[in-house]
Amino acid sequence: MDALRIVLRGVQEVVTEPELRAVLSRGRFSAYCGYEPSGRIHVGHWITIRKLRDLQEAGGRIVVLLADLHAYLNGKGTLEQVRELAEYNRQCFEALGLNPHRTVFKLGSEFQLSREFMWDVLQLATRTTLARARRSMAEIARDLDNPDVAQVLYPLMQAVDIAYLKVDVAVGGTDQRKVHMIAREQLPALGYKKPVCIHTPLLHGLDGSEKMSSSKGNFVAVDDSPEEIRRKISKAFCPARQLESNPVLEYAEHLVLPEAGKLFVRRPAKYGGDLEISDVQELKDLFARGALHPADLKAAVAESLIEILEPVRNRLH
Repeated sequence: MDALRIVLRGVQEVVTEPELRAVLSRGRFSAYCGYEPSGRIHVGHWITIRKLRDLQEAGGRIVVLLADLHAYLNGKGTLEQVRELAEYNRQCFEALGLNPHRTVFKLGSEFQLSREFMWDVLQLATRTTLARARRSMAEIARDLDNPDVAQVLYPLMQAVDIAYLKVDVAVGGTDQRKVHMIAREQLPALGYKKPVCIHTPLLHGLDGSEKMSSSKGNFVAVDDSPEEIRRKISKAFCPARQLESNPVLEYAEHLVLPEAGKLFVRRPAKYGGDLEISDVQELKDLFARGALHPADLKAAVAESLIEILEPVRNRLH
């Protein structure tokens, strides 16, 4: 498989594909994704880690930003508490398959407190309207009706991060698109190149909501116990025959099939017998016509996740 196909698999959007082709054609390139150390690592993070692994496979040098200052600005704890979580993040990401010899883990506070960095943030602030900054921070701010100044700075710092990490490619979920567009439009005016941006799908919460939330616990953490994974998946929102906004089906499509290559469904002969599904469209067709019951899908997804995430549990517990 050529580098472009590897990088594009499972991607929702690339801005832009011709630019990505040009980056890959050079043979040497770098890519990054930033993570706010603010809670447990869950399967939503796993999707971007998978994309970073693809970029490694395509020959890229990977930079993982453990954004301790971002977490502090977003009210997620003291810097000391946040840095403890950053180390937990690193352990999870390596256990999920990032090659530690080809990955640079960097704390934001290592460079974000420099005079030069803050000068660029201030210059970017003069070029960005308050309305646009608020739209860009919509996915990370706790209180959009009454945001504090730190939360307005957050997306501007994210844009400048890309320049200071000297990367060619920025990776994130589709919730990062507005920040990435600020970077592409404004960084050249500050003397930096614009990044290629790769956006991965967002998963629904297990309760069917549009967003995973630590307060709701509506996600599978990558270090959950087997019992906890079974419990969470068994209670998940998964209406029969419904393909859209179905978190269990999304887990199968975006995590299990790409990682394991197949989904094995165990069921009694009177209900159709065992199934081995290796194609996303086959899975959706079976579910849409009622040939695969939600309970059987849930059990299969849970057991697959338990097996795939065993390296994380072994490393952390």
